[in-house]
Amino acid sequence: MIRINENYTKLQASYLFSEIARRVRAYQAENPGKNVVRLGIGDVTEPLPPACVGALHAAVDEMAARESFRGYGPEQGYDFLREAIAKNDYQSRGAAIEADEVFVSDGSKCDTANVQEIFADKLTIAIPDPVYPVYVDTNVMAGRTGKHSKGRYKGLAYLECTEANGFVPAPPPEPVDLIYLCFPNNPTGATATREQLAAWVDYARTNKALILFDAAYEAFIRDPSLPRSIYEIEGAREVAIEFRSFSKTAGFTGTRCAFTVVPKALHGYTKKGEAVPLHPLWTRRHTTKFNGVSYPIQRAAEAVYSDEGRAQATALTDFYLANAAVIRATLAELGYTVTGGDNSPYVWVNVGKDSWKFFDKLLKRAQVVVTPGAGFGRCGQGYIRISAFNSRENVEEGMRRIRKVLK
Repeated sequence: MIRINENYTKLQASYLFSEIARRVRAYQAENPGKNVVRLGIGDVTEPLPPACVGALHAAVDEMAARESFRGYGPEQGYDFLREAIAKNDYQSRGAAIEADEVFVSDGSKCDTANVQEIFADKLTIAIPDPVYPVYVDTNVMAGRTGKHSKGRYKGLAYLECTEANGFVPAPPPEPVDLIYLCFPNNPTGATATREQLAAWVDYARTNKALILFDAAYEAFIRDPSLPRSIYEIEGAREVAIEFRSFSKTAGFTGTRCAFTVVPKALHGYTKKGEAVPLHPLWTRRHTTKFNGVSYPIQRAAEAVYSDEGRAQATALTDFYLANAAVIRATLAELGYTVTGGDNSPYVWVNVGKDSWKFFDKLLKRAQVVVTPGAGFGRCGQGYIRISAFNSRENVEEGMRRIRKVLK
């Protein structure tokens, strides 16, 4: 008899984006002539930066010659990319991260999901609400939660993110073991100040806790006073793992390249309280279960750090931020309270009513797809997330339709 992992039966019936896709397919099947504008999922639409495309072509040509062909590469990533990441993303901002602390992967979604494997089953886990669903669901799969009840899983410590706290939670009064944070935030678009992150670092150091810091959207920060990495905060090397992605920085959603930073100063603890460095644990997990990102893709990612590539990537994120500004201005003009859209590609809108009903209203009356906030957690009820990842034409058309329906 083949036993299943019964933790999967605790998962809610449908993953958020799968449910959105199901509803959109059903609507289009019933209304085949309707053109739907999709402002829900955070997928990019614009071409890769030319510098990356040029590097990709050159690397593919290398693969066509025996003397320059490459087979299996190092699972952790080629040195040329790890060194570029450490120098440009960290050392240039005063964060003492070394190249061998960088692990190249095919996506931050995968890494934030997989990192929980190196930790014990019985942990107290702090999860923001609303939150990117992967953080919660992978811990449910691993058996770290109880059953789902009234919009939450038993056994998790939920950190409520509301308009009152600017969608940036403060450390809880009680100790926790593992903390998920994401800034700029998905879904709310909120950003955290140095002082707010410093409070979390201090909390983690005091309680021997670990912060899992998702910085996938850091390239959208334009306010120079805001930190782009948690390692800009003193002491963070001792208490935080950081996740980043080229998906939104340079449009790599279809080519897949990201990285995770695990400082050598990080430690976990055995049952007896003995300190164990986490860097070798993640090295073993990563090299055992992952075969590495392809050489051409890593060369394309390296090109992001060239002078040409940096300018082109910035222009790309500027384009999406301009889309966000259009969305933000439209919803504010219609009288809605909005968050994000300035240092983030997401606009979080207080619609004051059931999120899924509002989703259905915009789909059926405006033919516009957004993301219902309730899908991100109980505190997301009454909100929607609108993504700026689209063409300017589609964003403007979507806003025209929304304005017509909601005015």
